[in-house]
Amino acid sequence: MPDPTPAATPLRSFGRFELRALLSKSSRSLIWRVFDARHGQELLLCMPRDKPNSPAALEHWLRMAQAGARVQHPNLAAVFEVGQVEAWPYVAYDRALGETLDERLARQPAPLPIDAAGWVAQLLEGLAFAHEAGHAHRDIQTASVLIDAADKVRLIGLEVAQEVFPANVDYSTVTRRAVRESAEEDVLCVGLLLNRLLGGRPVLEENDLQLVVQQMQPVGREMVRLGWETPHPIPDPLRAISNRATDRQTRQRYHLARSFWRALDGWRQAASYDDGGPVVLLLDKLQRVGHLPTTTTGMHRFTGGSGLEAQHASALSELVLKDMALSLELVRRVNNALRQAGHQGGTILNMQRAVQMIGLEGLQQAANALKPWPGPLQPVAAEMLRQLMARVTQAARVAQALRPAGYDEEVVYLITIMQNLGRLLLQYHFPDDAQQIRQLMQPPEPTEEQPNPPSMSEQAAAYAVLGCDLDALGAAVARHWGLGDELLQMIRRQPLDAPVHTPRSDTDTLRLTCSLANELVDALGLPEHRRRAGVEVATRRYAKALGVGLREVMDAINPGAQRPAGAGAPAPLPEAASSSLRERLSGRGPSSS
Repeated sequence: MPDPTPAATPLRSFGRFELRALLSKSSRSLIWRVFDARHGQELLLCMPRDKPNSPAALEHWLRMAQAGARVQHPNLAAVFEVGQVEAWPYVAYDRALGETLDERLARQPAPLPIDAAGWVAQLLEGLAFAHEAGHAHRDIQTASVLIDAADKVRLIGLEVAQEVFPANVDYSTVTRRAVRESAEEDVLCVGLLLNRLLGGRPVLEENDLQLVVQQMQPVGREMVRLGWETPHPIPDPLRAISNRATDRQTRQRYHLARSFWRALDGWRQAASYDDGGPVVLLLDKLQRVGHLPTTTTGMHRFTGGSGLEAQHASALSELVLKDMALSLELVRRVNNALRQAGHQGGTILNMQRAVQMIGLEGLQQAANALKPWPGPLQPVAAEMLRQLMARVTQAARVAQALRPAGYDEEVVYLITIMQNLGRLLLQYHFPDDAQQIRQLMQPPEPTEEQPNPPSMSEQAAAYAVLGCDLDALGAAVARHWGLGDELLQMIRRQPLDAPVHTPRSDTDTLRLTCSLANELVDALGLPEHRRRAGVEVATRRYAKALGVGLREVMDAINPGAQRPAGAGAPAPLPEAASSSLRERLSGRGPSSS
């Protein structure tokens, strides 16, 4: 039997098949378009580049290919036939399933990012299913992807490019290891394919993705990142996902097709629908588990058998504020009740006012509705949530100390907490994703070319894991709770890469004050040799806008320390503004925000 590669004399037939076109030739496999006279239809034949080197190897190849053919998923092409011609094995697919992605790109070279993400997300769904069934592809190329007129994507060639082992190898021993390693390589190749679609050109000017892998770090010297000159603007979350998939550090990449799919599908859903992807998953969790577990026990001892006149609202509000989950539950219940009653004002954030409105019975009901600590969390995840809640509480106290005169301290406290709502909910409901984000934020290992490599920002890491940022998660939940637009503006932190301008409204002042407090506490979490510099950088960012200096900041961070002589206090607001703001934020005015 002649070698069916282009290097040999051109063939007209392969067994019963009439060879019509070679669609793909990579270092590991071939894809032919053929005509099957027996069935009167066109097929696609996928075969290895190298013939199995022994009868045992051929038998193993056919057994694995037949097992792969039994894996059925909407995004895995149904196998028409597994066979061999003179010891050359092949897997055949119906040509009517669609054109190859290569052929689509020849007609449509620059798909929109949302379309490219949709195609790759479908590919990852099928690939993840195959991996979880114990199979790998080993040679994903643009020609391995079929796409029909309705943009339905199917993967072909599963188990075709099997690794060639020595003739006397024990296949049962090496297969499991080979599949696991090949599955990670499959995921990397899908990342390269996404880069190819978004960038509009072959990666490293090479069509064979396997050759690109060999040139990439750490095996080779090349870095693969999505360039800035692309056919269409690439949204930052999608860029972060693409770059993580091909990161030079193998530990930073996606290791599972399912993780890659979740990030990409999360962005795609969020880009297509306001409440899609991770937001829908989180809202479903909130319905079943609640937002956070309560840390308060025995609330009935404080409320049972007594009227509101027996317990001052101020004492009860102080008790409630010690429990982050209960504070958020009261905010949710009070404002949801106002919305259902047709109230068109702002958001009630003053806890004393919330306690007065909901009453002792309502307070007890709110406490009983919360799951006791630590909810469904395992001990390690519960400890991470406890540490996060402690940092958020510290930031809230720093914000209270930095607030200008006339601003309600309970309101400032709650806004600071809600600026961290997305982080808190992620840690409680999706602790594995939270851990992934923390790992991505660790600086990569230094190299000769990059002795001080930058770490990934929290926003970029969240994009790479979830497909959206944490502020968007928190804002979606706050909107779901019926909180007002003014609050939705205040709970978004000031972006780290954006300048801080002088506030033009109370809303701006509150948002910036709480943002500063959160940045200061983040700085305190840095390694000891970087903490002071981090605090100074944050202070300089906000100094002019908020009228605060390093002395005020250090007093807020260390409230028990001796106040230096001559240290000034933040400038008070004009009396008229202070009075108006106190009325609005306590819920006594016409608009409570």
